[in-house]
Amino acid sequence: MRTYRYFLLLLWVGQPYPTVSTPLSKRTSGFPAKKRALELSGNSKNELNRSKRSWMWNQFFLLEEYTGSDYQYVGKLHSDQDRGDGSLKYILSGDGAGDLFIINENTGDIQATKKLDREEKPVYILRAQAINRRTGRPVEPESEFIIKIHDINDNEPIFTKEVYTATVPEMSDVGTFVVQVTATDADDPTYGNSAKVVYSILQGQPYFSVESETGIIKTALLNMDRENREQYQVVIQAKDMGGQMGGLSGTTTVNITLTDVNDNPPRFPQSTYQFNTPESSPPGTPIGRIKASDADVGENAAIEYSITEGEGLDMFDVITDQETQEGIITVKKLLDFEKKKVYTLKVEATNPHVEPRFLYLGPFKDSATVRILVEDVDEPPVFSKVAYILQIREDAQINTTIGSVTAQDPDAARNPVKYSVDRHTDMDRIFNIDSGNGSIFTSKLLDRETLLWHNITVIATEINNPKQSSRVPLYIKVLDVNDNAPEFAEFYETFVCEKAKADQLIQTLRAVDRDDPHSGHQFSFSLAPEAASGSNFTIQDNKDNTAGIFTRKNGYSRHEMSSYLLPVVISDNDYPVQSSTGTVTVRVCACDHHGNMQSCHAEALVHPTGLSTGALVAILLCIVTLLVTVVLFAALRRQRKKEPLIISKEDIRDNIVSYNDEGGGEEDTQAFDIGTLRNPEAIEDSKLRRDIVPEALFLPRRTPAARDNTDVRDFINQRLKENDADPTAPPYDSLATYAYEGTGSVADSLSSLESVTTDGDQEYDYLSDWGPRFKKLADMYGGADSDKES
Repeated sequence: MRTYRYFLLLLWVGQPYPTVSTPLSKRTSGFPAKKRALELSGNSKNELNRSKRSWMWNQFFLLEEYTGSDYQYVGKLHSDQDRGDGSLKYILSGDGAGDLFIINENTGDIQATKKLDREEKPVYILRAQAINRRTGRPVEPESEFIIKIHDINDNEPIFTKEVYTATVPEMSDVGTFVVQVTATDADDPTYGNSAKVVYSILQGQPYFSVESETGIIKTALLNMDRENREQYQVVIQAKDMGGQMGGLSGTTTVNITLTDVNDNPPRFPQSTYQFNTPESSPPGTPIGRIKASDADVGENAAIEYSITEGEGLDMFDVITDQETQEGIITVKKLLDFEKKKVYTLKVEATNPHVEPRFLYLGPFKDSATVRILVEDVDEPPVFSKVAYILQIREDAQINTTIGSVTAQDPDAARNPVKYSVDRHTDMDRIFNIDSGNGSIFTSKLLDRETLLWHNITVIATEINNPKQSSRVPLYIKVLDVNDNAPEFAEFYETFVCEKAKADQLIQTLRAVDRDDPHSGHQFSFSLAPEAASGSNFTIQDNKDNTAGIFTRKNGYSRHEMSSYLLPVVISDNDYPVQSSTGTVTVRVCACDHHGNMQSCHAEALVHPTGLSTGALVAILLCIVTLLVTVVLFAALRRQRKKEPLIISKEDIRDNIVSYNDEGGGEEDTQAFDIGTLRNPEAIEDSKLRRDIVPEALFLPRRTPAARDNTDVRDFINQRLKENDADPTAPPYDSLATYAYEGTGSVADSLSSLESVTTDGDQEYDYLSDWGPRFKKLADMYGGADSDKES
């Protein structure tokens, strides 16, 4: 049978402070609400004997801030099992046990060893237990009890801020909220009046007041004016104990600023102002400044100025300087001393931001009179227009009059004026002006396609006072005349397939014209008369400024004719009709079945297919050996034939270029082309080399060949046919023939080196009889003679 044991907490107060205990409201471990003292016997039958009932306490109260020299007595623990023989031992655990609180293990007396502060810790929870000293077993279950620290008034109220800052509008009504201050007291608000705070004002009356319970500061005086006083310092006190004597207190400072309201109208310091301005002042020129004063600040002191009446409403203006709040009188239109000398204005200053509740103080505006005197100045000439625009045809002859400009002196003296052109705007001196009447005329021919508009400046100057001058821009537009012939929009070089059909389009032509007719361009295309008959191609005009080139027959052969030159005449539809002839190059090319170009040059004959690979290799080796032999032979021969080009280096009469290599003959197209001597204008810029595989299929453009010396042509054609017909010759061979100048040449040698050894002058008039191929030589040597004669 289980045995139950209970122990009793006996509480009393040690001097000088009383200790208070209160009954429990509910059961706790080992401490029932009503004490049941049980006397337990230890017989073998384990019988349970009950003792009389009594109250059980589990809460102590202890005053804070104990200042005595001895430990502060808290209370006593006692168990019913304690017979006073020292067999029981009391143990204390929990908050502060062994440090703040100690217990006599024999008697159960509890004491506080240190001074306690309720603001640091208001409640301590501890646990008590009685154990048998001999066995170490508890004779009572562990019980919990509480020690509460009683508060004393040891903390003064503290404000949340040391200094408060607040604002309130000036002229506010009495009782207007300013700011609320708050103070806190660390004492226990539930025990006495230690934490009850009351607010009062120590400094700042009669302007402000404070509510004692809430700390709200309000205005206490009517119509406080910021312009009289702006800053106020208020001292507020917070006192505990409900403000009673002996209570602790704290203070704070509140800096209050009156904010501005618009309660003052602007005022001019004087009623009349006078300014002078020359009549030459341009619009926008400031004449003078006026300022109205306003006691307010910020936007409440903003002022707007305006001209309300007067003779110069349309001649002058007033603007407000936002930084200085001044009114700036400016010129609105050009003044004329000869027309009016004095103007009178009425200027008004107004507050743009007005509070209706202060309108009873009067109108928030003021006005002043401004008198402006116009001063006479010598003015420059004035043109009748701010700019002139004239037109002239581009075919106008020199000295053609375009128009005129007019300027006069605006002063009463009406001084005479002379005109001139600012040459910085007419560097080429294309135009001129009559200095007396201002007439503009041409001094050079015009070209609209070169420059459409001419912008020049005309200067008018007083004859009696050259310092007085003015300028005016003059814009001259050049009108178009049909003086340019249309031409191809680009260089046209096309091709036709060998298997082309008749009436097949091979190229579309377009033209451009530098002229700009009013009705637009209308071009017409046609073949030149000399090429119209017997041509292999036709031109079809599309009537939309384009034309198409069409084939005229079926099939073309590269071997018969590798290229065709089509002269096309392009005409415009303007007056007078302009036309030009352009040439279109048409090359005959091999094409695939889709019409795509593959090759455009005349190919060598194909080798017979019966030869084996070994035979071809042998033939190639023989040809290579032969070529090496020829090259070595030519090099040795050239070494033997080296001769000085001139007798003496000092005797030089022409620009001579010395070459160590005479070239590879007439078929060496990369070293020297004999055709160049016959026709320098027919030099081919780019030729295909025959000793390497061509990289492009499209041949370079060929210029039309002029009539040649038949002897050289026959020789070249003969050698070409021999190489084309030779089945053993490899393709792309390089056959060089040297020392050939033709037979029966009437020109003999064309070099002027021989003239170095002759003393007499040589006649070159016969060069003009050799045809167009020697035109340049004839011009060079024939011209020298003409210069000498002149």
